[in-house]
Amino acid sequence: MIKKELIIIGGGPSGLCAAKMAVDAGIRVLLIDRSPKLGGQLIKQTHKFFGSKAQYAKTRGFDIARLLIDQVKNPLIEILQEATVVGLYEDKVVTVYHEDTYTKYQADRVIVATGASEKFLAFENNDLPGIYGAGAVQTLMNLYGVLPGQEIIMVGSGNIGLIVSYQLLQAGVHVKAIIEAAPSIGGYKVHASKIRRLGVPIWTQTTVQKAIGKDHLEAVELVSLDEKWRPIDGSERVEKVDALCISVGLSPMHQLLSMVNAKTKYVTELGGFVPVIDAHHQTSVPGIYACGDAVGIEEASSAMMEGYLTGLYVCEDMCKPHPEQQTLKDKYEHELDMLRNGPFGIKTKIGLEKLRKGEVHAK
Repeated sequence: MIKKELIIIGGGPSGLCAAKMAVDAGIRVLLIDRSPKLGGQLIKQTHKFFGSKAQYAKTRGFDIARLLIDQVKNPLIEILQEATVVGLYEDKVVTVYHEDTYTKYQADRVIVATGASEKFLAFENNDLPGIYGAGAVQTLMNLYGVLPGQEIIMVGSGNIGLIVSYQLLQAGVHVKAIIEAAPSIGGYKVHASKIRRLGVPIWTQTTVQKAIGKDHLEAVELVSLDEKWRPIDGSERVEKVDALCISVGLSPMHQLLSMVNAKTKYVTELGGFVPVIDAHHQTSVPGIYACGDAVGIEEASSAMMEGYLTGLYVCEDMCKPHPEQQTLKDKYEHELDMLRNGPFGIKTKIGLEKLRKGEVHAK
């Protein structure tokens, strides 16, 4: 058993920001990430961020990742990459599989910053090669320079769907259409307008009924939906494509927290099952904290603010306050509140209020 002061599970924006606060306070950190590169989803995001200068406005996602990684270059931090946490226990023992070896660590505190996984759609033949999640498309194109196909339909008009559609167009892929089951577009109008100016139609109240093909995707059958989200008979039509990209939201990765018997609740507005946390982001298991998309799906800017705050809360709990503890707490709490007061923060605020009031079912 190897003893550690603080273990952070997840090297995305939230985990990196929590690590920054901890090492600046003199806490020794073990940061564990299953990917070969730190930065989480940021490393494949080529678009420029909105927001304020403090949240890296007008900076591309992969450049933000580089900045956050540079911030944690400190002799107090040990980083395990391509390492999978296979166990988390109430006595804050973490079992890690790394380089064909299982190792047990025990920490004084643990922060779970595992992020989220992509949601998928149920339809006939949805396992055909050529059907991707939006994150997979970004990984193929922006990390490895591989096109997912030549002609594609995007499912989902949220910000990710709109942004990835634009990136596909930039790469020379023909985006035949963006389809959206809801009656209105889910993402920023500025993104939707840019897509439409480039000749891509956005079909609302439309979904995929089935994928067509033998060994790979050759076409999709679309169907229109009525006001009660039911398929309209006779509205089916077939569109020839060699790729389908699905961007219908994310689910918080709560599995390690469920393993440790942390109390979780299902909150639709937060993306699914999320841990019940206190005002300092501590779960129902003493000494185990959570932040970022693992506690509710938001923009990367919010995940960063949550990471900084959780790191500060842990410093305080460990009686090793950051040199600028109160100043930074006030700053990041204010910035997180400002982000959630925007038009796309309303859903998060509703979800957090439900979580506080117990208007959801506990698991």
